[in-house]
Amino acid sequence: MSVPVPVPGPPGLPLIGNLNDIDATDGMASLSRLADTYGPIFKLNLGGVDRLFISTHELMNEICDEKRFSKALSGPLEQIRNGIEDGLFTAYPGEHNWEIAHRVLMPAFGPISIRGMFDEMHDIASQLVIKWARFGPKEKINVTDDFTRLTLDSIALCAMDTRFNSFYHEDMHPFVDAMVGLLQESGARARRPAVATYFMRSAQQKYDSDIALLKQVAKEVVAERKANPSDKKDLLNAMIKGRDPKTGEGLTDASVLNNMITFLIAGHETTSGLLSFLFYNLLKNPAAYQAAQKQVDEVVGRGPIKVDHMSKLPYIEACLRETLRLTPTAPAITIQALPDSAGDKISLAGGKYVIKAGQPIICLLPKIHRDPAVYGDDAESFIPERMLDEPFSKLPNNSWKPFGNGMRGCIGRPFAWQEAILTTAMLLQTFNFRFDDPSYQLHIKQTLTIKPKDFFMHATLREHVDPVYLDKLLHVDSSKEGQWTEKERKIESTVSLSKDKKPMHILYGSNSGTCEALAQSLARVASGRGFHAQVEPLDSVVGMVPKDQPVVMISSSYEGQPPDNAAHFFEWLQNLKGGDELEGVKYATYGCGNHDWVSTFHRVPKLLHSGFESHGATQIADLGLGDVAAGDIFDDFDKWQDEQLWPALGGKGDAEDEAGIEIEVDTDSRRSKLRQDVKEAVIVSNQVLTAEGVPEKRHIVLQLPSGMTYKAGDYLAVLPINNQKNIRRVLKWANLPWDAVLTIKTGANTTLPTGHPISAMDVLGAYVELSQPATRKNVTRIAASAADESVRSQIMALAGEDFEKEILAKRRSPLDILEEYPSATLPLGDFLAMLPPMRIRQYSISSSPLADPTVATLTWAVLDTPSKVADSKRYLGVASNYLSSVEEGDRIHVAVKPSHGAFHPPNDIENTPVIMFCAGTGLAPFRGFIQERAMQIQAGRNLAPAYLFIGCAHPEMDALFKDELAQWEKDGVVQLFYAYSKASGLSKGCRHVQDRLWAEKEPMVEVFNKGAKLYVCGSSMVGEGVASMTKRIYQDSVEANGGSKSDEEVESWFQSIKGERYASDVFV
Repeated sequence: MSVPVPVPGPPGLPLIGNLNDIDATDGMASLSRLADTYGPIFKLNLGGVDRLFISTHELMNEICDEKRFSKALSGPLEQIRNGIEDGLFTAYPGEHNWEIAHRVLMPAFGPISIRGMFDEMHDIASQLVIKWARFGPKEKINVTDDFTRLTLDSIALCAMDTRFNSFYHEDMHPFVDAMVGLLQESGARARRPAVATYFMRSAQQKYDSDIALLKQVAKEVVAERKANPSDKKDLLNAMIKGRDPKTGEGLTDASVLNNMITFLIAGHETTSGLLSFLFYNLLKNPAAYQAAQKQVDEVVGRGPIKVDHMSKLPYIEACLRETLRLTPTAPAITIQALPDSAGDKISLAGGKYVIKAGQPIICLLPKIHRDPAVYGDDAESFIPERMLDEPFSKLPNNSWKPFGNGMRGCIGRPFAWQEAILTTAMLLQTFNFRFDDPSYQLHIKQTLTIKPKDFFMHATLREHVDPVYLDKLLHVDSSKEGQWTEKERKIESTVSLSKDKKPMHILYGSNSGTCEALAQSLARVASGRGFHAQVEPLDSVVGMVPKDQPVVMISSSYEGQPPDNAAHFFEWLQNLKGGDELEGVKYATYGCGNHDWVSTFHRVPKLLHSGFESHGATQIADLGLGDVAAGDIFDDFDKWQDEQLWPALGGKGDAEDEAGIEIEVDTDSRRSKLRQDVKEAVIVSNQVLTAEGVPEKRHIVLQLPSGMTYKAGDYLAVLPINNQKNIRRVLKWANLPWDAVLTIKTGANTTLPTGHPISAMDVLGAYVELSQPATRKNVTRIAASAADESVRSQIMALAGEDFEKEILAKRRSPLDILEEYPSATLPLGDFLAMLPPMRIRQYSISSSPLADPTVATLTWAVLDTPSKVADSKRYLGVASNYLSSVEEGDRIHVAVKPSHGAFHPPNDIENTPVIMFCAGTGLAPFRGFIQERAMQIQAGRNLAPAYLFIGCAHPEMDALFKDELAQWEKDGVVQLFYAYSKASGLSKGCRHVQDRLWAEKEPMVEVFNKGAKLYVCGSSMVGEGVASMTKRIYQDSVEANGGSKSDEEVESWFQSIKGERYASDVFV
């Protein structure tokens, strides 16, 4: 037996121990980070008690042995005894009342009893369905609130024959607020020293009143049943009348109340969280969503859902299991070691650790359920197929424990399971869902349980559902009657049409805002061409593509995947069967892409276009494709409109077809309204990293807003503000004072704020791109505003053969042209209509949350070069200059954007070496990777080796973080290999990272053969260079062993490792 080692953990402070190591608002995130830092087991002192935390299946499997370990009551659960004493979930092991209640109540949760509750469950679920149907597709649904109403009303009706009628009141039942108060304060008490509670009188008073309200609700329910007895075989009668088969005893009055509150809390709180997380996962994973909905359609059809259907929906069960794997709503269970023959010292992990009997061991289920040893490298991904019955049955013992362990496991599991399957099936049968915010990333709200925070969605009735007869549909098979006709569906969309304008639908898929801006631009043009265009995201018309009007789709691709607000539409289209589902649809498609992503260039728009054609739709115009990396996407789009779309649709037009934006100018008052899709971060520091004489690179430290989390390798999106110099240029051109206020007419096809006053400085600073090159249509419109014929001709020449040389190559903006030709009298509204909306810029985060989860850093290059338009002007990168101008204490608007799955440190960090390649600020994400490794090694973990290849100009000029990296190399965190383009004599004669890779090929091949993962970050030149050298080394290695590979075989090998062992993040 090996010599035991101490359990690692962060040092604590006097009196408060490790209290500061836990985030009170999201404790599980803090504990997960500590597990990432310290490994499978660590120790914290909380509330004066040393507690152990485990995060691997191997340790979980060991402590699930009920001969050696038992449930422990500690922390928040022990505090909850203040409210529900010795109820089923809060009783100490061996308590007499628990044993009686457990034996009495087990039959109430048997299969026959649960089956008998189906009709009442269906009744409550129908109330939810009808509410969402009547609210309509534009209503913003608070998902967790409504699922809480559902599950509370279900447990009350099914178990106690009591109706809380939560769907008929705007506010939640008071029981819910009291329950949340009990759970939150119990959790807070568990974290702080006991003595502190004596000084928190207001908290104690609220705690007492919450407990009193819970007991009062329970007493009223019991009193009602005793006053009006029934023979119903529900949980309440079992508690009141049931007798223990072993002792003949019944539950005491106090035990009845305690267990009533227990079931009202546990019976709804965890299930509402499960359903909320499930719909988040389904919306994030359109393939799973479509598969689940398809199974409901095949098994249930259009008739009412019946109890016999519950066992015939295995894919929905798999989705529920996978949801509970990733987000177990009771995220931790506490175990304690039982004394053995050797006394109070208990060995763990084969003697590696020695712990005390009775010491609390908290099992971190979200980490245990993600153990790559069980679930593989994709353990973080939502993959329901791994939870279908057969693979689920083959999982190792105790690798999936969302319902607890053994005798103290959740007694109400069958109830929750039937309720979740029924609710999910009814909702998928009736509605199509989409996120309110397509870019929403999961945030956690934690009490004793966890739920999604700020999760909203929209529900649209499916094509076969008639809202008038919905109640009948839920209870009677009406699949052949009461269909909602296409004519009825048109009513809402056509009521606002002018008599002389034809309807048109413009559907977009857009993450960064470019395609949405193109859609709004097209809608303005359409107005001048005799069409009334409705602009919506593609996801809003899943299963309901209009057939009475032209449909124009505008979408981008993101590494071959659809944008967030088009993902469900894309998956639906991919799964259509037969060739006539879209017969009668008339469509056109325009796609945006970036040629740097060769293998997936324009993949999504091409599949949208061909998918419509293959399913019977009629093409209006040829597929249009634009390349953001090669030219000007806005001009390409205008050209496609003029040459393809409008000739096919008819309607006359000229350069002035695109409507401007109607505005009023007020110079007497000011008002500002900022964008709401990002949150405020605070600047901690902002420093220059490079010496004078080389392009400036900077490093900024940000205090993140509360609740914003990230992983090493993620991006931080920044919503910039235009440079003040450019804003003043516009004001000068438009003859506006600095405090001018604009009011943009409501109903304009624009992403600008409408219907209320907003300062011109805000509009020009925060909402539009001032430096975007002009399109041919912009140039033509400016020319038309010039009264002088000669001036008009000069401007028009810019839209002709000279366009690429004079406009695109020089990045000449509409503002540049207007300044150059001051006699052009373009209205301000027309100028604003030309400008794309301000888009977010994404930067790789250059830090790790293990160092400080509240802080993120960015490392970037500042773009400030002479303008090609005029020597007196400079071309200023919008975001890079904005970031360079902010100072300590300033606030900027940011949002975390996850990087693609492969671009994170490997899951099995102790056995997977990493090789990283970068140049310039491509170092940013790898600083985060290495900082994370430094924290883990400092905590005592043994990691596989890491190697970093860095390209820069000179060690004394732009070697970013040189001293920090050198220290980490000294500490054994990473091995460095530099390539200096202007001092190659100092880097083995290598000028570029791919050259240095070739120089180090022999040891790197050896490392790769041990399972290393490769990461590349930098410009497209870096990406292409490293990729080419990787293929060359592979071919060289094959030949060295006497083999040979053709170029096609080498490319096939390279493609096979991309995404699995080779991840790149390449920027333009």
